[in-house]
Amino acid sequence: YLWHITLPTIALTIGSLVSLTFLTKNSFLDEIGKQYVITARAKGNNERRVMYGHVFRNAMLIIIAGFPATLIGILFTGAVLVEVIFSLEGLGLLGLEAAMGRDYPVMFGTLYIFTFIGLLTGLLGDLMYMVVDPRIDFEARG
Repeated sequence: YLWHITLPTIALTIGSLVSLTFLTKNSFLDEIGKQYVITARAKGNNERRVMYGHVFRNAMLIIIAGFPATLIGILFTGAVLVEVIFSLEGLGLLGLEAAMGRDYPVMFGTLYIFTFIGLLTGLLGDLMYMVVDPRIDFEARG
């Protein structure tokens, strides 16, 4: 069974990596041009220290914030495409067929599952946000 699922998995992964790579590149390019990076270089820090200590941490915040939305986009659009191309039966195609056939209970069930996955990835993104940047404290907002 694993042999048959490798090509659809690769197709979903490559599709998701394109958007995340684009987001990462733009995030890093925005951070490299900021004033604190120039100041860190002027202080005599080596390039590795500037990149990993300053740029990487701040650029990852934008990537982590965009990750849940990207994952949901992959699950909705990418899964339907891959399921149609490879003749697989999954939640994406089930939701699409339910919407086309006006089967409301099935449509709401698939939307519920995708929404639950979206909420979990949003929570995971917030937890990763706190790990990457310890200055973020969600408890202080209440």
